[in-house]
Amino acid sequence: ASRTTARRPKRTHAHVCARSNVRHRAQRAVVDVDCTKDHFSAMDLAAILNPNSIDAFTHLLSGLSSADNEQREQCERAFESAKADGNGLAMQLVRVLRFNGGETRARETAAVLARRVFTADNGALFAALAQNTQDVVKSELLNALKEESEVKITRKVCDLICEVAAGLMERDERWNELLPFMFGAVSEGGDRLKESALNIFAQLSGYIGESLVPQIATLHGILNACLSSADMPVRVAALRACCAFVEALENPSDCMKFQDLLPAMLQTLVAALQGQDENTAQEALGLFIELAETDPRFVRNHLTQMVETMLSIAEHADLEDGTRTLATEFLVTLTEARDRAPGMMRKVPNFVQRLYNCLVTFLLDIEDDEDWHTAENEEDGGLGQGDLYEVGQECLDRIAIALGPNTVLPACAQTMPALIGDADWKKRHAALIALSQIAEGCVKGMKKDVVGAVQPCLHALATDPHPRVRWAAINGLGQMCTDLGPRLQEKAHTTVLPALLSAMDDAKNPRCQAHAAAATVNFSEDCPPECMQPYLDSLMNKLLTLLQAGNKSVQEAALTALASTADNAQESFVKYYDVVLPYLKNILINANGSEYRMLRAKAVECISLVGMAVGRTRFSQDAREVMNLLMQLQSGGFEDDDQTVQYMLQAWTRLCKCLGDEFIPYLDFVMGPLLKSANLKPDVIVKKRGEEGEEEEEEEDDNDDYEHIDHGDNRVSIRTAVLEEKATACNMLCCYVDELKDGILPFLQPILETMIPSLEFYLHEEVRTAAVASMPDILRAGKIAMEKGAKDQAWFAQLVNHIIPPLIKAMAAEPEVEIQARMLESLAECAAEAGELVRDHLTAMLETFKVLLTESLERRAERNKRAGTDDFDEEEMQALEEEQTAEDEVFDQFAECVGSLLKAFHSAILPALEPLLGFIVPLLDKKRSPAERRIAICVFDDIFEHASDGGAAIKYLEGFVTPCIEGCTDADADVRQASVYGVGVMAEHCGMSFSNYVQHALQALASVIQAPGSRDDENIYAFENAVCALGKMCEFQSSSLDAKVILPSWLANLPLTEDKVEARNVHAQLMRLLETNATALLGASQEHLPRVVSVLADVLPTSGLSAKLRLVEPEVAARMKNFLLQIQSSLPQEKLAAAWSVLSAEKQAALQNALAS
Repeated sequence: ASRTTARRPKRTHAHVCARSNVRHRAQRAVVDVDCTKDHFSAMDLAAILNPNSIDAFTHLLSGLSSADNEQREQCERAFESAKADGNGLAMQLVRVLRFNGGETRARETAAVLARRVFTADNGALFAALAQNTQDVVKSELLNALKEESEVKITRKVCDLICEVAAGLMERDERWNELLPFMFGAVSEGGDRLKESALNIFAQLSGYIGESLVPQIATLHGILNACLSSADMPVRVAALRACCAFVEALENPSDCMKFQDLLPAMLQTLVAALQGQDENTAQEALGLFIELAETDPRFVRNHLTQMVETMLSIAEHADLEDGTRTLATEFLVTLTEARDRAPGMMRKVPNFVQRLYNCLVTFLLDIEDDEDWHTAENEEDGGLGQGDLYEVGQECLDRIAIALGPNTVLPACAQTMPALIGDADWKKRHAALIALSQIAEGCVKGMKKDVVGAVQPCLHALATDPHPRVRWAAINGLGQMCTDLGPRLQEKAHTTVLPALLSAMDDAKNPRCQAHAAAATVNFSEDCPPECMQPYLDSLMNKLLTLLQAGNKSVQEAALTALASTADNAQESFVKYYDVVLPYLKNILINANGSEYRMLRAKAVECISLVGMAVGRTRFSQDAREVMNLLMQLQSGGFEDDDQTVQYMLQAWTRLCKCLGDEFIPYLDFVMGPLLKSANLKPDVIVKKRGEEGEEEEEEEDDNDDYEHIDHGDNRVSIRTAVLEEKATACNMLCCYVDELKDGILPFLQPILETMIPSLEFYLHEEVRTAAVASMPDILRAGKIAMEKGAKDQAWFAQLVNHIIPPLIKAMAAEPEVEIQARMLESLAECAAEAGELVRDHLTAMLETFKVLLTESLERRAERNKRAGTDDFDEEEMQALEEEQTAEDEVFDQFAECVGSLLKAFHSAILPALEPLLGFIVPLLDKKRSPAERRIAICVFDDIFEHASDGGAAIKYLEGFVTPCIEGCTDADADVRQASVYGVGVMAEHCGMSFSNYVQHALQALASVIQAPGSRDDENIYAFENAVCALGKMCEFQSSSLDAKVILPSWLANLPLTEDKVEARNVHAQLMRLLETNATALLGASQEHLPRVVSVLADVLPTSGLSAKLRLVEPEVAARMKNFLLQIQSSLPQEKLAAAWSVLSAEKQAALQNALAS
């Protein structure tokens, strides 16, 4: 790079391109170009583009790679200026490329620049070339392919031909000479030309694949011959072309015509390994991986042979790690191909056991690095771990998720005893790491015996002499606490938490101490507080001791554990508050310096969680001091890589939740940095693949700061820290709006301007999810501000118009089903808040619903096809059901949207909804899944409940009433609940039209109410909704039944206690009946009065509780009091005494207190 063309000796000689249409004299330029000038004269450009000389142009190309920045920039400007004469520039690039006497570097540069110039702006420059120039360029490129001797340049010529050809095809232009040339080259050319032509076939397969279908037989013969070539590069190129055509051909039957080539394709890999050419073998393995990703079914007929070969490579200890890793990746990729080849790999004899054993062997690629034992930074946690170790970890996790517990747990059980009892610490370590890695994928199997699942880890933690094995045991416990919680915490807290507490005493091994503290975070996050309570004193003593340790990683882990403990304990943490807070404040004040950044950040996290735990009343005494400390810390600024930023964002939000309105004065300080983080632009680098060396690309892959995505010829690198900070900030903004409501009004506009674009931020799902969740919260905040008079209705209408259209637009474009469901949920809430104001957006909303439902049904149908494949089994059925659950959520939230619209517009919306009901009616069929039937029933429940005005919904009665009544006895509790609710709704809103169905409906409700176990947890909601529906039947269909007979049965099942909404409704109905039809309810001799009093005694005391807990609304409670006071003054004393006698002393006291309040 330090040399320039100007320093090289001049050479003067003539050169004429053989068989070339480019005729020129390659002499030294008479005019030398000064590349240091700011502007280029016509004379300079004439010299550069001189058709009779390439010297000035070659000098320019050399300057483009100069180490002198100024010279390089001037040459870049000169090259840009030359683009004004596209024909001249194209010809010069080709002349330099074809000048065999020229320097290799200049010719390589010409090929690279030609590729860039001809492809920029969708090939605009090439398309604008004169036809004769295009013809010359195309001809010379093909000639170069035949005549070029330099391998590097040949490859670049191949790439250039592919780019030019692809551009022409995209513009529907032709290169008539190309395919005949390629077929001729593959059939009759030398090995290098065959290789080049095959590589072009591969690269252009996506463009020419379908056009070659009539010539598949010819192509098959050519590829078969090339796969048997004596020249290895030709064989690899043929392998590449085969894989590319399989990917490109649309018709599966066309693809399968190449299936018989698989043995020869596989033999190419075997031959490379036999020739000890592992570079070529790795290239071939990469192609097989792409094939497995593209069409896993392609290998089915030769699956046993493929698996045996790949397993043999993966197990071969003498091969390079990279080769073994790639063979493993092929096998794991096939196991993950469940959508196209479900269950296929489970059927291969002994495959799972051998693969599992192989991956566990990879975990032995670890050394007992001395520095590991004293490492204080997270990035040093992997000291001693080799590349195979990391691959083994990742792949164990992946195969467990892909294959499931019924397949993977037996493989684990087969090897665990021998490994855990081995004298080699590496094998004991590997056994425990493997166990923790498969836990996520084997949750269902492990949850059947959580005590047994953790036993190997508990045993090793208590008895193993090697600290790295004990560390692995702690790691396994922590991982399983997350994956198997809360069942593990409930069933095994008496063994797991004491073991972790004991490990915190291991002062000789700070890594184990720190990891034990970290594992208590996993334990506490999903632990019922009552399971944690007995250990709080001991745990707090341990953590406070660790906070005083000299090891920074131990202190950091202790802080995180303390924060998590506070979060779990909540108000019970008050007893430790006075001891803990001084520690935390001391860290914030004194932990200075970059080496303490993480310690300081975790102290910030901890202090905010402690504040939330103890609550506003206790924390407010210290709030001002804590807030001032945090403001001082934030005012000092943070370096770009300082994670304290994200911790601060979350801490401010927790403190806002803790302090509520008292936090509003701090918003001016907090919101600026928060909005800045939320508006961060992604740090994205896009490069052409292959322009950097392999070593540079490998270094990029190893850089954890960036996530790399290969898209076509481009490599896109995204800095992950920026995305994480942006996602955190967006989540925090959502929390502020939700917590402060109209208190956030001064910042509502910038929040809205931040969140609307984030709805379509496709680089990070959490950003979109936060934006989606914020939309109804922003509307609610705006609505409250309007209701309080801070804003007018016109402003709120404008806010609605700002939010609804972008949400609908983003929903239509959203690629993730889960987020699509959240968008529907958000839209339903927005519609509920907006009410009539959503009218202008109905057309767009309903059209989008139609598109989403169509796509969802197509995905369902595609998944259901998997159930008919040969390899489909029980585990695949479970996986299919889980995927369908996510799809059901889309329909579920669509139903919520319909419900919101019906509540806002009632029957007026029905004509617009009619087309969408065509998607819903088929879901009522008994053959559909329970979730689908429930969703359909819920939609019609809403129609009858909210759109029966003027009898508009009656037309749906005949089609709905039968599946609804039948659904009351469905095996699925959720279907039963929706169905009995629907019976009640129809009884209330359909009047005499429902009378013909009353007797059948009564029988259905009775079957739900009287069924054995009807009040069990899984049935209670269906039971309570059935009781409510029975009451509606008595109230609204009294002419078709004998209420005096039925009401006592209804009363006997009161009060309702679990479904709080239905409870409040039915208890209000009880009061209506007492006020309007007391005789029917109480009986002729008031024999049912004791039961009524008992029910009122149960529900009245709850009227002062929150909406989530109360069983009766305050207004209804007042009427209940009046009723009780009235009967006390009007009934004979003996009847009152009899009624009150059914109450316990405790209930009598509670009732008297309620009456007196």
